[in-house]
Amino acid sequence: MSTVAETQVDARQRLLDAACEVFRDEGYRVSIDRIAQRAQVARQTLYNHFPGKEALFAEVVRHAIQSILVTLDGDTDVRTTLLAFGNAYREKLLSPEGLALFRTMTAEAPRFPELARQFFRQGPLTTRKRLAAYLASAMERGALRRDDPEFAAEMFTAMLADTDRLRGLLNLQTDLLKPAKTAQTVECFLRAFSTGKDMQ
Repeated sequence: MSTVAETQVDARQRLLDAACEVFRDEGYRVSIDRIAQRAQVARQTLYNHFPGKEALFAEVVRHAIQSILVTLDGDTDVRTTLLAFGNAYREKLLSPEGLALFRTMTAEAPRFPELARQFFRQGPLTTRKRLAAYLASAMERGALRRDDPEFAAEMFTAMLADTDRLRGLLNLQTDLLKPAKTAQTVECFLRAFSTGKDMQ
């Protein structure tokens, strides 16, 4: 890659990083000049990479989608898998960055309804569907009581984060990332879907 190309890639990445921070901290109404200043590039450099603020915001949203996806990798027992998932899920949603992203997307959804739908479909909904597929597999092999896996996934994710996210959004509490809370939630969920046998 040539030096010019490397410089262009570097400038684009700095613009995306700066835009993510500024949109998250100050909302969509922030000026193009403010974003360029944060990225330490000229205003024209921003326009060389993006047609305008809306296109830049759309790109930031696409990157944000990837940052909130939580995987269910690994070949461990149900309890261990759900603990790992729960800790990762809470960290992504309840961190200062996660809360700020949620706040910004909620505020800008009326202005960018298609982006909001895309964010929901490819971020939270995809994560929930992956969890539902994992729970369906666990139910199929007898590790969890048979039930609606979509409902179980929705219930589990709500238990993990909904009330704490509200506390964080309203600045009622800042120390939200407590592993003990995740473990307590997982144990409650496993009791609700217990087969009466030890978890496999």
